[in-house]
Amino acid sequence: MSDVSKATTVLAAPNVSGPIALWLFIVTGFLVVMIVVGGATRLTDSGLSITEWKPVTGAIPPLSETAWQAEFEKYQQIPEYRLQNRGMSIAEFKTIYRWEWGHRLLGRLIGFVVLIPMLVFAFKGQVTRRLGRRLLLLLGFGALQGALGWWMVSSGLGGLDDRLDVSAYRLATHMGMALIILGFAYWTALDVRQGEHPPQTDNSFARIAPGFMALVWLQAMLGAFVAGTDGGFINNTWPMMDGGFIPEGYGHLSPFWRNFFENPAAAQFDHRMGAYLVLISAVFMAMIAWRNTNPAIKRAAGLVLALVCAQVLLGIWTLLAVTPVPLGIAHQALGAVVFLGTVRLAHISR
Repeated sequence: MSDVSKATTVLAAPNVSGPIALWLFIVTGFLVVMIVVGGATRLTDSGLSITEWKPVTGAIPPLSETAWQAEFEKYQQIPEYRLQNRGMSIAEFKTIYRWEWGHRLLGRLIGFVVLIPMLVFAFKGQVTRRLGRRLLLLLGFGALQGALGWWMVSSGLGGLDDRLDVSAYRLATHMGMALIILGFAYWTALDVRQGEHPPQTDNSFARIAPGFMALVWLQAMLGAFVAGTDGGFINNTWPMMDGGFIPEGYGHLSPFWRNFFENPAAAQFDHRMGAYLVLISAVFMAMIAWRNTNPAIKRAAGLVLALVCAQVLLGIWTLLAVTPVPLGIAHQALGAVVFLGTVRLAHISR
C-alpha cells in the first residue's frame, strides 16, 4: 500500500495506537455506564428533580439543609410534585435528586475523560489530523447530548399542560443520540486498535451487518417510546397481550400515527414485534456467518445471537415482573451491550 493510501487509513502510529485505543475503550465503558445511569434515573422518576440547567455551578450539589430546602421548593412548583408526589419528604427528594445529579455529573466527567487525554496525546504529536477530527466530533456530540438532555428535561417542568413526565419524543431523541455517540466512540477505538484497514473484499456481511446494526438501533428507539409512555407497566402478559395478539385500544389515538409514539399499548406491541424481528435476523445472520470463511465473523455473529437471545429473555422477564427497577436497568444495560456487539460485527465485516 502506498504512503498516501496509508495516510488515509491509519488513525494512529503503531507505537501509540495501543494506548489511544485503550483510552477510547475506557471512554466507551464510561458511555455504557452513562446510559445505564440514565435508565435508572428514568425508572426511579428522578429526572425532573433538578429544575435548572447550570452546566458549571450545577456540578456542586446542595451542601447545607438550607440549600436542600431551596432545591426542594423549586421541585414543588412543577406538575410532577403537585399532581403525583405531593407530600414527599425532603429525604425522599434527596434520593431522586442524587440520581439526577449523578447522571449530570457523569456527563461532565466523560467530557474530561475525552478532553484531557486528547490534549495530552495531541501535545505529544500523537494525534493524526484524521483522528483529531473524529475526537473533536466526539466532543461536539457530547456537548449536543448535554443540550438535548436539558431540552428533554424542560419538557416535563410545566408549561402549556400538566405533563408528569418528559416528552417521549425528546426521550427517544436523547436515547438515540446516546447510542450514536456510543457506537461512534467504539468504532473509533476499533479503528485505532486495528491500525491499517485491510483491503475491501466481496463480503456479503459488509452489506448485511450495518443494516442489522441500524435495526438494533431502531429497536432501542421503540424501547425508548415504551419508557416514555410508561408502556412497561401495562399488558404484563406474554406471549399474548392480556388475551389478544394486538392489544385493545391499539389505534384509539387520532390521527393514527400518534399511536406509534404516544399510545403505551401500541408502543409495547411495536417493541415486542421489533424484538422478534431482531431475533429472527440474528438467527439468519448467524447461519450466514457459519458459512463465512472468516472465523472472526463467525465468532462475532455467534456472540451477537447469544446477546440478542439473552436480551429477549430478560425483556420477557422484565415485562412479566411489571418492570421493577433492577430488571429495567439490566434490560437497558444489556441493550447497550447488544448494540456494541452489532457495531463490532459491522466493523469486522467491512
